[in-house]
Amino acid sequence: MKSDRKIIVYIATSADGYIARPDGDVGWLNRPGPAGNYGMDTFFRAIDTILWGRKTYDFALGMGGVGLYGTKVKHYVFSKHAARKQSQNVEFISGRIVEFASRLRAAPGKNIWMMGGSGLIASFLDAREIDEFMIHVIPVFIGEGIPLIEPRHCLIQLDLLSSKRYPDGVVRLHYRVKRGRKS
Repeated sequence: MKSDRKIIVYIATSADGYIARPDGDVGWLNRPGPAGNYGMDTFFRAIDTILWGRKTYDFALGMGGVGLYGTKVKHYVFSKHAARKQSQNVEFISGRIVEFASRLRAAPGKNIWMMGGSGLIASFLDAREIDEFMIHVIPVFIGEGIPLIEPRHCLIQLDLLSSKRYPDGVVRLHYRVKRGRKS
């Protein structure tokens, strides 16, 4: 039986395409949000798994952010190094993405949130294991930083599923990754 679980990058970028400053700082994201937090409340109810790159996970731990997602969410952290600290809901992964994604999609559950960072997003794109992007473009330029996707030499086509403009100028772009040959 084929699973309907999707791997979705749900993320915010600056208007110039960065997810964080060079040092990982995301203070520019702190802004009063609308009710429903740009759709995050609805999105969070549709997932039960979060995929993290090691640097993003470590940054979130330092900010106290991982615990905010509750105990019913399973966390997978992709790292070449052993975990310093394990938790009941956190598993460190160092294997191949395609095999991991196949196992994860085959298991019962909700959608899967690709938290990032840019290297992990690029690796999953290379493996053709991302289904959708929900990108919230914040109306600010930060000039330099960590790009949404670590640079690669391929072309990934997207289909726009929807767009939504919020009163404060934030725009959510919802894309499906087109399937087909690798460029």
